[in-house]
Amino acid sequence: MFPSAVDHSAAPVTEELSDRLRLLHRLKSSRRLSQLLAAPLSDEDQVVQPMDDASPTKWHLAHTTWFYETFLLKPHCPGYREYSPDFAYCFNSYYESHGKRQARNRRGLLTRPSVDEVRGYRAHVDEALERMFVSGFINDRLDGPAAIVELGINHEQQHQELLLTDVLCLFDAQPLHPAYRTPAPCRDQTHHGDGAAFIEFPGGIFPVGFSGAGFCYDNEGPRHDALLQPFRLAHRCVTNAEWLAFMDDGGYRDPLLWLADGWSAINVNGWDAPGYWRQRDGDWHQMTLEGLVPVRLAAPVAHVSYYEANAFANWAGKRLPTEFEWEVASTGVGMAGNDLGTGHMRPQPAPVGAEGELTQMFGDVWEWTSSAYLPYPGYRAAPGALGEYNGKFMVSQNVLRGGSCVTPPGHIRRTYRNFFYPHQRWQFTGVRLAEDVA
Repeated sequence: MFPSAVDHSAAPVTEELSDRLRLLHRLKSSRRLSQLLAAPLSDEDQVVQPMDDASPTKWHLAHTTWFYETFLLKPHCPGYREYSPDFAYCFNSYYESHGKRQARNRRGLLTRPSVDEVRGYRAHVDEALERMFVSGFINDRLDGPAAIVELGINHEQQHQELLLTDVLCLFDAQPLHPAYRTPAPCRDQTHHGDGAAFIEFPGGIFPVGFSGAGFCYDNEGPRHDALLQPFRLAHRCVTNAEWLAFMDDGGYRDPLLWLADGWSAINVNGWDAPGYWRQRDGDWHQMTLEGLVPVRLAAPVAHVSYYEANAFANWAGKRLPTEFEWEVASTGVGMAGNDLGTGHMRPQPAPVGAEGELTQMFGDVWEWTSSAYLPYPGYRAAPGALGEYNGKFMVSQNVLRGGSCVTPPGHIRRTYRNFFYPHQRWQFTGVRLAEDVA
């Protein structure tokens, strides 16, 4: 287990607490979690950038702090003193309306400010955030500035997941294959199953998208109707054992299984296995946050691109689900799963004997869908700089659903739309198969 990283017990939360104090508690817990996730790392670990898509830990810690300073404290907290005018250039991500910034692929060159200075930056901003609550600028109506706090909490949770996946990418590039943490207990690995069972769902017109109270990102709405044909969905994710069968059958060598761009990607990149896999003495191992370990055959395959997921589905005679099939099928499925709160930090095998019900829908791996990341009917981006959060990325990417083994607790929703480019695979991305009903 990794209990310290998911401990939210700094202060008891009871029904008697006001909404404002509950929000403050969640804010402080979220800010503390980021520091705890960085704690096992040396200062040297926190500066290096292993590839263009992965950012240094120091940058994640500073960027999430810049977010609060830029969108909440400077415009809404009278008398707030900016920590450093230079930090906006260093730690802005993609907010064009907030000026020029360090290029994404050069974040690892930021040896200054130091990791210690970033810690001081976080402490400075955290103190100001608490003052906003104490002084009454955050009220019990939870509108205005409070809505930005809520967005900031969810934004930082996204970066907590990225922090861990980027550390995994960094440690995979190290010749010593260091472990981020000591191994945690896992489910029995002796049962590999007899293949996934496919559960049938009827066709029809179904409401999809977020509704009700609570937080959601703007890309999860507006709620609208979607037409689905009858379909079947695998009861669990594709396993490492099944992926090995695909590899052994020449799956990475058969151009007929691949989209043209996918065939190009595997040849340009030399892919012949999932990300972080390598052979040692004839056996497959994979790099994990627990170091380089033998592949667990019963666990869900992870770190595969959309191209690989689609090729596997073709090889299996199936297809990938649409995001709306996934959402409708998940209705009524409990959202408890193997996320960061379990402390495993690795995908876990499906429970034995669960063939008659959907499992692993939440946690373990983000599941590729065949759906392009596009706006829902009636979608409008929010005004101002915060409107850059999601809408401008709605092109050339695919939607993933469900969450992963390093998604922070409470961050997953059944309407949550993650999205990546089809060649990307450094995240915990996996596969669940679907098929049409004849």
